[in-house]
This record gives sequence, C-alpha cells and structure tokens, in this order.
Amino acid sequence: MTSGAEVLEWIGALPFAVAIRRSALLYLFVNAAHILSIGIIVGAILPLDLRLIGFFGKVPIPAIGPYLSRAAATGIALAIITGFCLFSVRPLEYAGNPAFLTKITLLALGVVNAVLLHLTPQWRAAVKGGPLSWRVRLSALLSMAIWTGAVLAGRWIGFLSE
Repeated sequence: MTSGAEVLEWIGALPFAVAIRRSALLYLFVNAAHILSIGIIVGAILPLDLRLIGFFGKVPIPAIGPYLSRAAATGIALAIITGFCLFSVRPLEYAGNPAFLTKITLLALGVVNAVLLHLTPQWRAAVKGGPLSWRVRLSALLSMAIWTGAVLAGRWIGFLSE
C-alpha cells in the first residue's frame, strides 16, 4: 500500500516538477499563467454573480450567463492545471499548509456550487430570460464568498510557507 507521503514524493519527482524547480524562468511563467487563470475565474464569476443577485438589471442574463459560465470553467481548468504544476514543486510542504488546504477546499466547494446550480431548472429558466429564483440568488451569493475566500487563501499560502 502506498502512503500519502510516497504519493507526494512521486509528484515532486515528476519531470515537469523537476524542470519547474530548476528553472526560475519556467516557474515565473507557470506562476503568471496561474495568476492569469485566477483572473479569468474572478473576472467571469464576480460579474455574473453580481448580476444574478440583482445588480446591473439591464444586462440580459441569457446573453452573459452561458458565456461567463464557460469563461469561468475555462479559468478553473487552467488554474487547476497550473496550480498542480506549482504544487508539484513542493508537494510535501504544500500538503501541510493550512492556507493551501483551505484554498483547495474552497475550490472544490466553488466547483460543486456551480455544478449544482447549472443542474437546476431555475438556472435553465434564468438563462432563458426567466425569473431569478431565490436558489439562483443564494448560489450567486455563496459563489462570491467562496471564490473571494479561495483567492485570499491562495495569497495566504506564501505567508505560511516562509
């Protein structure tokens, strides 16, 4: 049976992890790509969430809802890929970092919240121009709190790693 520490050591020994660890320039580009990915997430999710809770009422949800949802999903996929690359540089350290664990938990909650919302008839009605139900509004409020928390936790990681 493989232990968690062995899996983390294996991740740290992956060729791309070694390459990123050895090259400050490569680390810089992966880190920048991760930050840009987070920008895509926040830049898509927050305006959509604000619209869903009632701000910017003249902006049609059928026009922005599907587009911003797809943009956020793309940002999340890119952030997971680049985040895993960054994690692989020091997996044992990050796995014990409370801020990292908080960020990963919030990331998972954010994705679950979005998936559950997109599976509801209330979301489908909203993107067809129907009314915004309390379920859609509550999900948007949760989303704003979760993703803001994930960004804050991500920034906190560096302070606990020093």
